[in-house]
Amino acid sequence: MEVAIVDYKAGNVYSVIHALERLGISPVLTDDAERIASADKVLFPGQGEARQAMEQLQRSGLDKVIRSLKQPILGICIGQQLMCSHSEEGDTDCLGIFDVDVRRFQPQRHEDKVPHMGWNELHFAQRDGLFKGFEGGEFVYFVHSFYVPECPWTTATTDYIVPFSAALHRDNFYATQFHPEKSGSVGERILKNFLEL
Repeated sequence: MEVAIVDYKAGNVYSVIHALERLGISPVLTDDAERIASADKVLFPGQGEARQAMEQLQRSGLDKVIRSLKQPILGICIGQQLMCSHSEEGDTDCLGIFDVDVRRFQPQRHEDKVPHMGWNELHFAQRDGLFKGFEGGEFVYFVHSFYVPECPWTTATTDYIVPFSAALHRDNFYATQFHPEKSGSVGERILKNFLEL
């Protein structure tokens, strides 16, 4: 199985590479459109700032490549946010795969810290293949200042300041706001489920 990781210079992807290697997969980190398009599975991880990330995708033409993919693709963290229509971060137009806008967390109480960092519980809005074998109540690891509101494509939610989309799914496009590669055995199972889609 060929697994491609989209290389768009968006922060640390090596934890994703190591997580896949633990599952027996040697992924290729690439910005080559043909290599990405021909892969069996594609991962679109990243961290950083939305506007810079989108500008890099547009410069390389990878924005069009990602939109055109037919195989399963998994966006992680900013990858999920960039799959949405627009982000408040840098007032950025994104890929538009999910017709929902990304918003900034607005603290309501003194204890509301932004960025949201740490382990939080998943609640399932609808089941898909990514969460095969889960009962609900599993904990996963988040690091983010912006969030995707609940929407028709929400498959899992987490509550931090407000309820938000911890995961999205539409056709062959999957996305998680949390980091499965940093979420222990739960995250490993999610990546394994993705590889088995």
